[in-house]
Amino acid sequence: MKTVEQSLSSRFAELALPVLSEARVQEMDKFIQHGTTTTLDHVVSVAWEALVLARRYHINCDEHALVRGALLHDYYLYDWHDHTSCPTRWHGFVHPSIALHKAECDFDLTGCERDLIAHHMWPLTPVPPHYIEGWLVCLADKTVSLRETIGAKIFSTSNSEVLS
Repeated sequence: MKTVEQSLSSRFAELALPVLSEARVQEMDKFIQHGTTTTLDHVVSVAWEALVLARRYHINCDEHALVRGALLHDYYLYDWHDHTSCPTRWHGFVHPSIALHKAECDFDLTGCERDLIAHHMWPLTPVPPHYIEGWLVCLADKTVSLRETIGAKIFSTSNSEVLS
């Protein structure tokens, strides 16, 4: 009999692996997000945290859109620390629109996923998310970013129990 955590890990893998198997998504592993955390590890952590929040608080949401959108929320594919590769000095404010544009080029996104990617940086982006999935990712992103910034242990894509 599966434990609740095993069941959640299986569901996460089912939702995440189609996105994570894409070659361009794997490019996020080349860029540092916070501290020593890669952008790929960051988005996986945010997707996991958002799904855990939804389940823990019994929030009815589209888990497929939640996980896909969370995995693509920072799909901008550049090193924002390197001002020669970053298209602007205002990365925190503009990267959601850059990530959305690149995600739209590579994936068929739902309206919920588009909204989640575009508004995940609220309040830096003046318009808040319109869907509960966006609010969950907004909260998860801030929680995970804080953990990464202060150096706490994060959920990693190398966690073979979850992603195998």
